[in-house]
Formats: sequence, structure tokens, C-alpha cells
Amino acid sequence: MTYRVYEELEIRDRKTQSPSTLDSALELPRVVLEMTSLTYAWPLLASGPRGDGHCVMFLPGFTAGDQSTLILRRYLSRLNYQTLPWKLGQNTGSYDLQDRLLDRFEQVLQEHPGKISLVGQSLGGIFARVLATQWPERVRQVITLSAPFASASPESTNALVGRLYRYVSGMSHDEMRDQMQEVPSGPLAMPSTSIYTKTDGVVHWSTCLEAEGEQTENIEVLGSHSGMGFNPLVLYVLADRLAQADGQWRPFERNIGCRGLMFPKPAALAG
Repeated sequence: MTYRVYEELEIRDRKTQSPSTLDSALELPRVVLEMTSLTYAWPLLASGPRGDGHCVMFLPGFTAGDQSTLILRRYLSRLNYQTLPWKLGQNTGSYDLQDRLLDRFEQVLQEHPGKISLVGQSLGGIFARVLATQWPERVRQVITLSAPFASASPESTNALVGRLYRYVSGMSHDEMRDQMQEVPSGPLAMPSTSIYTKTDGVVHWSTCLEAEGEQTENIEVLGSHSGMGFNPLVLYVLADRLAQADGQWRPFERNIGCRGLMFPKPAALAG
């Protein structure tokens, strides 16, 4: 019990830290490695559990667009999901883009009856949680990939990325901090899964952790921040999580088969 308390305090303290210089420097090489490994893992991934055909909308990370989620969408389309791009171009993070995202999601809800699952990478994951908070009755589940929704300040982001965000979004440092503090970081009204990596080179991994709850979970994978869309382990988890029937969500089972070797025991943060 004492160890658990110290672990939780350590995680909270880290939420204002930036990722390590080494992890940031190794981002690009690891992305290449993840893309290469996906080529070999694709035949195995193709045998993943089939979905029930419900809609899954993908939200890209900062400075990225729909091309960055193309592999994820193609993979899940083959598993019988109706995958939807966000169709908003480059994710600049600006206030104007956030307004257009709300309009876009309202359009999606009108065109597609039933509940929709949301998959968001990095900044897109933050936006996914915002949408889920505003339309809880229409969102089936939320899955985030290296999304720093629990960040306390811009200092938890790589310094170069932070400066680029201020330039592209047009926000000041104070506006960035205020926006981060408004992001819903507590348990959502629907099941939510946070996929993260402790070697994240863009944001500190502790800012991606969910508070423990009946419908929340954290799943650690080996990889990079920017390579989440190509990481075979991420694709495997997405297929497993999305295949669950609505209303019958269960946490990810690490002890089945060889999963214990592929997925480290995740860090925990009590609510």
C-alpha cells in the first residue's frame, strides 16, 4: 500500500516534466522501426477479431491530417468497421479548428445513427475526450494514443514542439496552459482506453494516464509517440478493444497467451 501511494505521488510530480532528451532524439528512428515491423506483423494482425460494423472516427495529432490515420483506418475497415476521417486538414490546434471540429462531429452524428467510437492520436486524443464529454450519449468508447490529456502545463511537452504549437495555433503560453487545464482528465461517461509509451519523445508519458475507474484503463506499449499509427501493438489493442459489444466492456487482459511478454504492466493512478 505504501509503495502504491509513493508511485501515485511520483506520477503526479512528473506531469510537469518534459520528455527526456534521449527519447526525443530517438523519435524518428523508432518511427521507422515501427513502420518496418508493421510490414512483418500485418498477416498476423489481419486475423484480429471482427467488428460489428459500427462507426469509428479518427482524429489526427498536432500538425497531422487524415493521411496519418490512413493505416489505422484501412486496418479497421478490413475488420468490418465503418471508419471515418475527420476531414479538417492539418490539425493546427487553433480555436477556429476546434470550432470546426464541433461542427464536423455534429454532421457525423446526423449522418450516422447509433453510437460512434473515437480514436485520437496525441492532440487528437484530447479533442476526442472533449467530444465525448459534450455528446456522452452518442459516443461508444474513446481510445487515445499518446494523448497528454492530463498535462498540467506546456512544460510537459518537448520544448521545440511547444514553440511550434504556439506558432501554428496562434496561442500564447498562458492560453496553452489554460486550455490544458480545461481538458477533461477525469473518468468519462463511457469506456476509455489510454495507450501510451514510457519512451515518448514528444510529451511526458505520465500526462497520458487515465485515473483508475470501472471503465478506464491504461495500456503501455513499446514504441514512440509519433509512430503510434504504425505500431503493430497499437493496432492489436485497437482491434481487441473495439470488438467488444456495446455495454459489455471489460479491461484489457494482459495475462492471456503471450500478451504479458508484449505489454508491460501499466502504471496506475488512482482517481
